[in-house]
Amino acid sequence: MEGPPVKKLVIAAASLFALAGLAACSPADNKAETQADALEAEAAATSNEAQETQLNQQADQIEQQAGNADGGATTENTPTTDGATPPSN
Repeated sequence: MEGPPVKKLVIAAASLFALAGLAACSPADNKAETQADALEAEAAATSNEAQETQLNQQADQIEQQAGNADGGATTENTPTTDGATPPSN
């Protein structure tokens, strides 16, 4: 990313995308998504690479625990409910 204006645009676009998907989520999913989005925004705003990585990992963990890994964009990390083992990559 180029600089702060680009980061702000990316954060705003990601937030709008996330908000569009929140309508179909439970209150617990909404809370987890809000927490993860805040961490991702903080990660995007930092210039410290290690801190950015740590914040993104925390956000991913929150989404994974809520069953919404990848923001629902894929089913790759979605927990299964039938006891089957998900396919490996």
